[in-house]
Amino acid sequence: MGLHEQLEELKAKSLKEISRTDGLKGLEDIRVNILGKKGPLTGILRGMRDIPKEERPKVGELSNHVRDNIVAALEEKKAELEAAQTAKKLESETIDVTLPGKPVTQGQPHVIQQIIDNIEDLFLGMGYQVIQGPEVETDKYNFEMLNLPKDHPARDMQDTFYITDEILMRSQTSPVQARTMEKHDFSKGPLKMISPGVVYRRDTDDATHSHQFHQVEGLVIDKNITMADLKGTLETLAKELFGDRFEVRLRPSYFPFTEPSVEADVTCFNCMGKGCSVCKHTGWIEVLGAGMVHPNVLRMAGVDTEVYGGFAFGLGPDRFAMLRYGVDDIRNFYQNDVRFLTQFSKKG
Repeated sequence: MGLHEQLEELKAKSLKEISRTDGLKGLEDIRVNILGKKGPLTGILRGMRDIPKEERPKVGELSNHVRDNIVAALEEKKAELEAAQTAKKLESETIDVTLPGKPVTQGQPHVIQQIIDNIEDLFLGMGYQVIQGPEVETDKYNFEMLNLPKDHPARDMQDTFYITDEILMRSQTSPVQARTMEKHDFSKGPLKMISPGVVYRRDTDDATHSHQFHQVEGLVIDKNITMADLKGTLETLAKELFGDRFEVRLRPSYFPFTEPSVEADVTCFNCMGKGCSVCKHTGWIEVLGAGMVHPNVLRMAGVDTEVYGGFAFGLGPDRFAMLRYGVDDIRNFYQNDVRFLTQFSKKG
């Protein structure tokens, strides 16, 4: 059989095999077997040295024609197989758009953050600033600037986390007030601020105590500030957080940085003032401490006590959240149990 016949037979056989294959791997095997270095087409071309020179151009032309036909058939079949493969994949991955979608759970602020946001919104509306400060503090601002010099017995009221003799984890947010008073220019107007944040004390964690908790402290310094201004502010705060049914009363107390000092109580949530086990049958629940800013605190911040006075108060959002929602264990707020936390909608 001459080379012409061999080439025509190879072409017919190859095109038949290509048309019958049903997979990309089989198609690739055909390409390698026919067009590879050890394939029949290469073998036929090597036999051209045995034919007369005048016939070689015709055989070469026919060889190229056969190769081009085979390559074209391979490419056409490959495109056909790839299209079929894609169609099959799309069919298997078809999404039924009529099926109900999976519900997306929407997050919300933590219940304590909701209380803090509520307090901030109230005081911003009353013209206060919200000022943050460092959680790692110096002894000077955490104690000394607040009328608590070294070895003052009232320091024992707070078990403090000390890092060095002079550096500590703040035990209250009052240092923010001391820093702000020191920098405030009273010729431009009064100082009205709240300072929310995390504080640290060496408490044993139990149902009502935590070594890390939140505080919001407020401060107003201006001319002619009286205890009546303080009580009016606290009544506004109580009504905002707990409702118009609740009243506020002030009891004498002691804090080193205020004089006089008071404890603020609100009407018991459980019995509405009638007396029960929650309020120890008094009809009142203690919610915060407050008082008129001590003259020593003002003087240490460079404030003229002959002209200016003010009041300060401090409350615990954690405790407010417990009272507002009837939670009996503060640890529930920190255990990240979604079942517990999702009970408190943002509108709360």
